Amino acid sequence: RGAGRTAFGAAHFRSRRVVLLAARMGSRVELGFVEEAAPWRLRSAQFPSKVGGRPAWLGESGLPGPAELRCGRCGRPCAFLLQLYAPLPGRPDAFHRGLFLFCCRGPACYRPGAPGPLRVFRNQLPRKNDTYSYDPPPDTPPPEGHPPVSLQLQCGAHLCRVCGCLGPKACSRCHRAHYCSKDHQTVDWKLGHKLSCAQSAQLDTAIPDHKFLFPEYEIVIEPEEMETPGDSQTDADTQKTWRNIKNWRLPAVQVKVLSH
Repeated sequence: RGAGRTAFGAAHFRSRRVVLLAARMGSRVELGFVEEAAPWRLRSAQFPSKVGGRPAWLGESGLPGPAELRCGRCGRPCAFLLQLYAPLPGRPDAFHRGLFLFCCRGPACYRPGAPGPLRVFRNQLPRKNDTYSYDPPPDTPPPEGHPPVSLQLQCGAHLCRVCGCLGPKACSRCHRAHYCSKDHQTVDWKLGHKLSCAQSAQLDTAIPDHKFLFPEYEIVIEPEEMETPGDSQTDADTQKTWRNIKNWRLPAVQVKVLSH
């Protein structure tokens, strides 16, 4: 385990445990670790596995709308938590495949019973598609530097300024700021759009921190190492894991990826 990593596999929470399954019922367990990464590595064109930030959608059709992303408890918009790049070998229609997990930010919504506060979606494309090159993306930074946050898909659909999901609603004054819900429009209005609404030059770049998105990290997946007698997580590692969980204000979860 490298320095600076948080092991999802080491984080436990009472009776809740999230287990993510890959393509084949399998023989080994893989663990996901979060690491800091350059912003360009977490964009859609790199097919990332990541935690936090805005979702890096793969395909642009069939994306979940605002109604599908509402918490089953309180009805508020769920926040993007993580996505895993999980292509299916032997399935041409799922050469590119991402699993997206969304969750409610309200702690009170995490209690037994349905409907719950979690939402999971699949987004996939064949290798030959209208969005990405047939060949793998280059593993080098783009020449123009870090790409800015894009709030519009190639198909023309707009994304919410707060959460990065589909934003079918538009500001009634400027008609350029888009949102998934009245909740997020209100948040953005209070945090600066009220002043920048009439300033077209600042609208695309001046996106404030709405305190809604989770911290963004890349998920690095490695095979689980078999423990030997005497192996244990250090106190420092344990404390760091729990600090991250506390700062996110979410139930601590154990995330394992089973290769199958």
